[in-house]
Amino acid sequence: MTATPTRTTGAVWRPGDPVGDRRFAVIGDLALERGGVLPDVTVAYETWGTLSPSGDNAVLVEHALTGDSHVVGDTGPGHPSAGWWPDLIGPGAPLDTDRLFVVASNVLGGCQGTTGPSSAAPDGRPWGSRYPFTTIRDQVAAEAALADHLGIRRWHGVLGGSMGGMRALEWATGHPDRVERVLVVASTAYATADQVAWCQPQLLAIRADPAFRGGDYYGTDDWPLTGMGIARRIAHTTYRHEAELDERFGRRPRTGEDPLGGGGRYDVESYLDHHATKLSRRFDPNSYLVLTEAMNSHDVGRGRGGLAAALGRFEGTLHVAGVTTDRLYPLRLTEEMAAARPGTGLSVVTSRHGHDGFLVETEQVGVLIREVLGGR
Repeated sequence: MTATPTRTTGAVWRPGDPVGDRRFAVIGDLALERGGVLPDVTVAYETWGTLSPSGDNAVLVEHALTGDSHVVGDTGPGHPSAGWWPDLIGPGAPLDTDRLFVVASNVLGGCQGTTGPSSAAPDGRPWGSRYPFTTIRDQVAAEAALADHLGIRRWHGVLGGSMGGMRALEWATGHPDRVERVLVVASTAYATADQVAWCQPQLLAIRADPAFRGGDYYGTDDWPLTGMGIARRIAHTTYRHEAELDERFGRRPRTGEDPLGGGGRYDVESYLDHHATKLSRRFDPNSYLVLTEAMNSHDVGRGRGGLAAALGRFEGTLHVAGVTTDRLYPLRLTEEMAAARPGTGLSVVTSRHGHDGFLVETEQVGVLIREVLGGR
């Protein structure tokens, strides 16, 4: 059972809602990879630390599919969820704000302050079904405009995991002169057939929900949360490892429920229900669609002569890391990235948590961050 989002649930951020720690940059019109222009784009972002006079200490942290700019910090007005990468930013932390200026933005097409489907179009109505198809390259183009707005000509480093890793790698291949160091965690250089296949039923589930209304459900009390809940259940299963789920839940029934013909649930079903409901309180189904299709578009070698040629454009430090139990972005894809470009660093994050290991194993990730972004 999922809840219908209201102005107080935080499923989308709109002007007039609590700002929290966000700042906003109006970057203007954005030319899109597939043609056309997205007008009057705003990017929401957060920062930690102080930009040096020469602007050489800036680091960009890229969030995953349902993340946002709130990398660290508590819940509160404007922030429905606590930071998604706790303890990694701050004085003395791996991203040391005594030394670095750290930036994180809400991705283009998101729902937490950056222009996306729930934002107002030029006619004042939400974009909804009219929101254009956007790619990972478009997302990074918006981030490049944000960097210009902040006076950052060249990033000391760009890092991210999952979809954030896609954007980090796109910085290296699409803007190789604007970044010195790139750290890609639990990600891939291109969306594989398996990844696209897992995404298809998620997309179909949302679009098949009667409340979807072709994408124009804003202003109603009935959002397509049943469809998004199904999508989240599918996705979350791919985020965890089979052995972990079996160890945690086995075949246990939910306390007080009978799954053997009594209409009850197994514990693992209750777990998936919980994550579906949790997402409905803080995320927009249209953004889920837009960002999932952007991930499907991801291929740094497209139009650049293939993977090796694309990665060869980058002369800085590139380090890639995979998670041992990741079944969505398996370790072989990380190894392929490393092999495609001589000099690329390769690390392995050991975790029983599957793909979500990049979020859970913050101590190991912190060591990687210090290693890759260590000097300036």
